[in-house]
Amino acid sequence: MSSEARDLIKKYLPDSTMSRFGKVFTDTTQFMNIDYSDVIKLGNEHFLVLKNEQERRFGLSDPKYWVKRGKHLESGQPQILKLAFYEKFPMHIGPFEIQCYRSPRKEARILELVKGDTRFMQGCSRDDVAGNNVRVLDIIRGKRLDVVVHNIPVDHKTYFHEHFPAILEKYIDSCEAIRFLHDHDEKHGDIRRDHLWVESGTGDYRWIDFDYAFELYENPFGLDLFGLGSILIYLAGKANLTMQTMLELGTGSSILNSLNGGDYSIVIGNRIVNVQKVYSYIPNSLNNVLMHFASSTSVFYATVDELLIDMNKCLKEIKGL
Repeated sequence: MSSEARDLIKKYLPDSTMSRFGKVFTDTTQFMNIDYSDVIKLGNEHFLVLKNEQERRFGLSDPKYWVKRGKHLESGQPQILKLAFYEKFPMHIGPFEIQCYRSPRKEARILELVKGDTRFMQGCSRDDVAGNNVRVLDIIRGKRLDVVVHNIPVDHKTYFHEHFPAILEKYIDSCEAIRFLHDHDEKHGDIRRDHLWVESGTGDYRWIDFDYAFELYENPFGLDLFGLGSILIYLAGKANLTMQTMLELGTGSSILNSLNGGDYSIVIGNRIVNVQKVYSYIPNSLNNVLMHFASSTSVFYATVDELLIDMNKCLKEIKGL
């Protein structure tokens, strides 16, 4: 038991019912050793650790030991602390091999760049005594965009005509936020459905998690573009359209038999991009955008500007339907 940790908690949280008091960490290098009831000290500020965050994908949850949910003792505000964690791995998309890696200081730069811009998560960074960069993040109250879309209790046709236009309009604004990063020579680095949240109350779409970076010499921002396309495909289909989900939806055999290899994603090979084959009322302008991310394409978007031009044309057409 650490008397220092106990005294800090008693001072700032006098009504706390905690029965266990951990240690005070000024060096976060060994983040696996930092757990519930420990205190992280950054400069003159103190953060009580409550739990490790979880990575929830494909119905599974894995602890992210380098990401701690806690409370800023001086203010009492709940916050998330992302500790320095490094990894590097290759990713293959079509003909491209992309080297991906984590960069805490890249995320710190972006937090500074987007300060006050509510299209992005907010926070700041601090260095511990060992020089590790720690990002201190405000918690976004809300749900992932894909969860919000999935939970709209209507059939696809009703969704597409009554809900999708407003969703697309807001998503275009989210794409403009990524263009803002690119204009400042920064990349999001890990654009995917669970990294775009809908804030409760405001309904704002907000990007989270900027610590991935990548090297793609053919197009420095290419991976971000593939990520934007993958989200758009999900929004258009109101689901990940795979052969399995199509069977679960009771899709007719004539539609299933019409699909070929070129109708699937170049990023995730079992996901259908040619949504128009499934839902015939999808307009050509939108389906043409989606097909830029199909395995059959020979033309990729080079910039977010190019994608935005086509998406705005889609929005105008869809609103006129």
